Amino acid sequence: MFPTQRPRRLRATPAMRRLVAETEVRPRNLILPMFVLEGVSEPVPIQAMPGVVQHSRESLRKAAAEAVAAGVGGLMLFGVPTEKDATGSGGVDPDGILNVALADVRSEVGDSIVIMSDLCLDEFTDHGHCGVLDDSGAVDNDATLAIYAEMGVAQARAGAHVVGPSGMMDGQVGVIREALDAAGYTDTAILAYTAKYTSAFYGPFREAVQSSLTGDRKTYQQDHANSREALRELALDLEEGADMVMVKPAMAYLDILRTIADHADVPVSAYQISGEYSMIEAAAANGWIDRDRAVMETLTSIRRAGADQILTYYATEAATWLQS
Repeated sequence: MFPTQRPRRLRATPAMRRLVAETEVRPRNLILPMFVLEGVSEPVPIQAMPGVVQHSRESLRKAAAEAVAAGVGGLMLFGVPTEKDATGSGGVDPDGILNVALADVRSEVGDSIVIMSDLCLDEFTDHGHCGVLDDSGAVDNDATLAIYAEMGVAQARAGAHVVGPSGMMDGQVGVIREALDAAGYTDTAILAYTAKYTSAFYGPFREAVQSSLTGDRKTYQQDHANSREALRELALDLEEGADMVMVKPAMAYLDILRTIADHADVPVSAYQISGEYSMIEAAAANGWIDRDRAVMETLTSIRRAGADQILTYYATEAATWLQS
């Protein structure tokens, strides 16, 4: 009349649950995305992302040092310029906001944390696309690659340990790898945005980078209905020399993350993006969920699905919890 199997025995106390836990999130697994806004002396709050700011150069340095103190594994920097143009020239300019911010952070924290840079043109173009446009208004893949190559070298020279090409241009990893090697930056790693999907969850990010996008990115980002093509993108990125790969977004694509993790022989990252962050914040602000528990539950689920690293706006805060 009584059960012979009692799984609840292994759930009986906090110590028992801790002992048998299969998945662990540690500070080193977390990467903090950071925005730096040109021309400001104080951080500017992002309305759609409560608690996240567009940093000044000085506050960026301070936040980077705080992340190091909390044990965070990496930083991913995004630049927000005051001037944009059709080719995104600010992205390759040594004095452009992203490149000077990389130099600032490298000077502040050195090699004590992995400094990463977003390698994409969308923050720098007046049309908001991730590449340059041809005469018909379509994104010109191959013309964009030439700029990506120059941008990668500029970011490595500025101090990035890792460049993160996120534009989803065909051949981007190979072109950037060739350019980095030719310029002598053979130790600069590439984190490929391998499976980056067209998503409604990017909304708050558009405010964070002051996007000027017209139209959409459906001709180069992946369709959310598809999964097999993620493996094709993975094979191509690895063949071209990717050192790490990424799935973006994370929470609505845990199945893709699991598939990529099962097939990749390099570290796998996932990006808990702006809309995922803002949903947690909005629900918590309304008293509908326990914020801190929801944060750790979602981070654990992303790790459980196969992520070695998680890009998350909660990185420093969660790392502080984990340290204590």
